[in-house]
Amino acid sequence: MKPILPEAVHTYLIQQLLSVGFIPARDHVASQLEVTTSEIEDAYKRLSDGHGLVLHPHVAEPWVIHPFSLSPTLNWVEKGSMGWWAPCIWCALGIATLAGGEVRIDTRLGAEREPLSILVRDGVVASTEPLLAHFAVPPKHAWNNVHLHCALLLPFRSVSQVESWCEKHAVPLGEAIPLEQAASLAREWYGAYADVHWHKWSKAEAQSIFRKVGLNSAFWDLGSDLGGF
Repeated sequence: MKPILPEAVHTYLIQQLLSVGFIPARDHVASQLEVTTSEIEDAYKRLSDGHGLVLHPHVAEPWVIHPFSLSPTLNWVEKGSMGWWAPCIWCALGIATLAGGEVRIDTRLGAEREPLSILVRDGVVASTEPLLAHFAVPPKHAWNNVHLHCALLLPFRSVSQVESWCEKHAVPLGEAIPLEQAASLAREWYGAYADVHWHKWSKAEAQSIFRKVGLNSAFWDLGSDLGGF
């Protein structure tokens, strides 16, 4: 029997999340994929090393499989009887793309008091209220602390609101983009994540996606060195 590829394990996990809303323990995953538990653990570690998922600090179990969080977060994405947590508003839009159809994202403006509900249809924002997604951390630094990157990626109503919020919380002012543009980015970035041919984007592929959706400023520059993103 050929060793299972980490990419095949990733596809299985994403498909499980979409179909039942969670992933089983790794021994059950191993049984379903007809491999050993140690092979699944190795696949998880290889995916983690390549930024395909995030493991818990002290055990080889997935914690985050972007765009899904496996523990509760600020962002709840709902379609019919199904629902998922997302690490950030960009990821929430990514889940909406993968789920398809009519999806509602429940979150809070600036992660503070005011609740916000966003309607998305087939990955396209259908709500009429103009909103922004603020990326505080430049993408080239995202994996220095991916949890912080996601925690700071929040919805706002205006640039002035972003500026006030950043000053209030001593958060760097990054780049705020229209929520519709963030949804376009989510469709391009996450649209194939449940596909059997999934692979983690290379840095060149990621840069190409940014440019395709009109993100061309220096903030989105990933640098010229080789490697994955």
